[in-house]
Amino acid sequence: MKNKITSTISVATFSTRPLSVTMPNKTRQRHAIIKALGITALAILMLVEVVGAAPFAYVTNIGTNSGTVSIIDTTTNKVTASVPVGRGPWGVAVIPDEKVYVTNSGSDTVSVIDTATNKVIAIVNVGSNPHGVAVTPDGKEVYVTNYASNTVSVINATTNKVITNVNLGRGTWGVAVTPDGTKAYVVSSDGDLTNYTGTVSVIDTETKNVATMINTGNNSLAIAVSPDGNKVYVVNSNIYTNSKGTISVIDTATNTIISTVNVGSGPHGVVVSPDGKRVYVTIQSPGISPPTGAIDVIDTATNNVTATVKVGSAPCGIAITPDGNKVYVANYGGDSTNWAGTVSVIDTATNNVTATINVGLHPSGIAFGQFTGLITRSNSTIESNNTLFLASVNVTENQTNNSEMTENVRTVVKQERKSNTQKSKNVPFMSSILVLTIVLGTIKYGGKTK
Repeated sequence: MKNKITSTISVATFSTRPLSVTMPNKTRQRHAIIKALGITALAILMLVEVVGAAPFAYVTNIGTNSGTVSIIDTTTNKVTASVPVGRGPWGVAVIPDEKVYVTNSGSDTVSVIDTATNKVIAIVNVGSNPHGVAVTPDGKEVYVTNYASNTVSVINATTNKVITNVNLGRGTWGVAVTPDGTKAYVVSSDGDLTNYTGTVSVIDTETKNVATMINTGNNSLAIAVSPDGNKVYVVNSNIYTNSKGTISVIDTATNTIISTVNVGSGPHGVVVSPDGKRVYVTIQSPGISPPTGAIDVIDTATNNVTATVKVGSAPCGIAITPDGNKVYVANYGGDSTNWAGTVSVIDTATNNVTATINVGLHPSGIAFGQFTGLITRSNSTIESNNTLFLASVNVTENQTNNSEMTENVRTVVKQERKSNTQKSKNVPFMSSILVLTIVLGTIKYGGKTK
């Protein structure tokens, strides 16, 4: 299977006229320095652009017999690969630039996909009917909810082995980990048609013990944590036909519900914008044939629905790009004439659908894997005189010549992450504008000799 990134980056050289054998040494040295600076500046400029590359979206397709994961390049909104996994893939979570974890609800397993090769590199046995999945911020552990087993399996992401199972005593569904990695919030629901109650269990990620349990609404399914970790948003789908759903808002400091937001009928998925100002909820509108779909947009300052965006049929999973500019929605589909699924792309600035992407049968979950490129940025610092100093970044040394760089970007990133023998060095991070200035200055003054 082809890699998601197959192109190579070529670094052009600056051509110079043949040097006279009588040229002074100082002039000859100046030309050599100019050429080196030009090549280096252009290379850094290209690498800076790589840093801003859009992430890939990973979409689980339940299908009919065997499941797949569709991989979408969000730059082009095209499916670049389809990876076979287990039966009934539902949830998906990503360790950026490394691995994708997919819960196979029909196989009682978790498939682990290598993001560099788009191949399954491990299959982890978990509990019965796994659905939700979340990765801790440090990428060391993976939490998987097993609905029929009433448990949460905790996977070591290095060994891809289950290290423990947390028993919650009721059907577990959604899971989310706080940004500081200290707590995992797990949604559970069970009961009968008259009282299908939902709860949220708070697991201490260090001890793997349940710290507390919070009563939520009817048929709680999905959950999301705000970027600052202060609030948790729980989807209460409500099993009653044509009944309105709700969102329970939990204060993580007290683990109490501080607000209940009314949304449309049959809510299913939920995501919070990177700035924490908006919450996006998938609305399935059950009881309508074919089932329609929409996204309710909640203003977190007022906890009111401020917009409703029409999408595809029976939307389930939902994710937002790291820059907050686009929302991707997995439309499960579901009428007797059209089982094909789609992904709707919403522009968050206008709340308009800007693209519709055909994926596999019955897409349910969706998650992003951020491509960070060769350069890892550190926080910039500002001195007392308000001068912005250029933050240092780590660049792995790779052997190249002056004419081209032919290493596959994804391969280089992987080598940088895994190799313990390569050296790294600190260099000042330069913006595209600064590097371009250096290049132009090199061209302007490079030909002047004394």
